[in-house]
Amino acid sequence: MTANNITDAWIQARRIGGLRRFAAAITVFNILGHTIFGFEQSWAQPLVSLATTYTCELFCEWMEARGEGRRPRFLGSGQAFVDFLLPAHITGLAVAMLLYSSDRLLPIVLASAIAIASKNTLRLDVGGRARHFLNPSNFGITIALVLCPWVGIAPPYHFTENLAGAGYWILPAIICVSGTMINYRFTGRIPLIAGWWAGFVAQAALRSLLFGMSWVAALNPMTGVAFVLFSFYMVTDPATTPFDRKSQVLFGLSVAAVYGLLVSLHVVFGLFFALTTVSGIRGVAVYVSGLSRAAYPARVPAQAAAALRKTA
Repeated sequence: MTANNITDAWIQARRIGGLRRFAAAITVFNILGHTIFGFEQSWAQPLVSLATTYTCELFCEWMEARGEGRRPRFLGSGQAFVDFLLPAHITGLAVAMLLYSSDRLLPIVLASAIAIASKNTLRLDVGGRARHFLNPSNFGITIALVLCPWVGIAPPYHFTENLAGAGYWILPAIICVSGTMINYRFTGRIPLIAGWWAGFVAQAALRSLLFGMSWVAALNPMTGVAFVLFSFYMVTDPATTPFDRKSQVLFGLSVAAVYGLLVSLHVVFGLFFALTTVSGIRGVAVYVSGLSRAAYPARVPAQAAAALRKTA
């Protein structure tokens, strides 16, 4: 086995390990949310969302495998089937948990379908591999908010609505500890979280300075469970964020900066729109960079030939 094969196997094992833990954490959180914490959506929302993401993920993989003349990745052992659906499982629960559409199910179906479709169609060539660059659940939520004005984000209070006393602190503490462990051990996105938090504090201070608003009020979103979930489980998506530390910090700072700009322009749901905007800009930058690298070898011989003609 070559060094590259060993590295690929290690990366894949680390990816699957992170996905399994992430899927388990969000599943437990949703069950507790609907039974204890006070989630205001019905059980129909997560069930419909999961059915949509599972179906779309399987269909997209079947179509892609058929077009490439290979075996679908979900075939084989039962464990392979479950591992293949882990990303769809996480996406479905995230969409159902964060969107609030009252008793309407079609907006949930729309957001879930767009999330999976974007993952399988909006791709870039990164290191010889096709990679999606938009966070699927965040992008699906963003599009649903734009296309369905009557749909909103789940109220922040419902994450702890039925808790009291120490429960208000224990739940966020558990999310922080588990999120830190997952991101430190499996995704390596702790620098991104640090950049995001630092940028959020900085944009709050700048808005306070420029517009005379209370700095404490501008920092208030950081005290909610929704912000903690976004920080550890949304903005840190390893498939759609940079790998090296400096780029991670820059990515987090950029999301915070766009968020501050959107809030200053009175745009609601700024967290989701900011992440979609920065991810889209990064995708365009990666695409343009790829074009430049592809064109450069073709220009070098022509430039060298012109130089030789001049000296001849």
